[in-house]
Amino acid sequence: MNASAAVAAAVVPAAGRGERLGPGAPKALRELGGVPLLVHAVRALARSRAVGLVVVAAPADGVAEVVALLDGHGLDGKDFRVVAGGATRQESVRLGLAAIPEDVEIVLVHDAARPLVPVEVVDAVAAAVRAGAPAVVPAVPLADTVKRVEPNPGRPEPVLDTPERATLRAVQTPQGFDRATLVEVHAKALAEEAAGGADAVPVTDDAGLVERYGGTVVVVPGHEEAFKVTRPLDLVLAEAVLARRRAADDY
Repeated sequence: MNASAAVAAAVVPAAGRGERLGPGAPKALRELGGVPLLVHAVRALARSRAVGLVVVAAPADGVAEVVALLDGHGLDGKDFRVVAGGATRQESVRLGLAAIPEDVEIVLVHDAARPLVPVEVVDAVAAAVRAGAPAVVPAVPLADTVKRVEPNPGRPEPVLDTPERATLRAVQTPQGFDRATLVEVHAKALAEEAAGGADAVPVTDDAGLVERYGGTVVVVPGHEEAFKVTRPLDLVLAEAVLARRRAADDY
């Protein structure tokens, strides 16, 4: 892998609404410590020497707004691009991927709703791909016992079994990929969709696509502060983490 190809590009799908945080602005534009979540997420990626380009997939009607937003915040000299995202996360990643120069061989995909991921996690994911892993996810062990149930929303749900907790991990982002692997699985998913494969079990992340089509995914240590801001309580916790970092001059 040449020096240029060894520098990663990152895609941040940020075209969703994030309804679980309540009505208002899209989730990625909600503020944390006076700064939008999206800006925090892009800054977190830009802090890594492994990342040379960040591509944001913005709402189709909000590209200019996101460009102005990022222009107004320092990104440590890193290059960034904003493209129109799609109707789904998967489509937004595919559109962001298409905007990355052909000579970039390592691609990270990061949730805009994970604003506080430490730089060492970004570095570890990129390093694992550089070392030869086709797909890498950061993850943390589970603290709670997990039950697998028969879904029955609004009513008592029968327990099917209790997976062994030691074998389970909660997956975070950024997830890292050999570019060719990521392009291939997205092409296969698009072809499957066009062929009417709507009954396929949906995947919630890009590593899930790699798994679906028989690829290998490996795990590296994540971090407890790389949690996803999905509900109002998550935002309260994120504010507390940010305040602690600012008090310690770590942010």
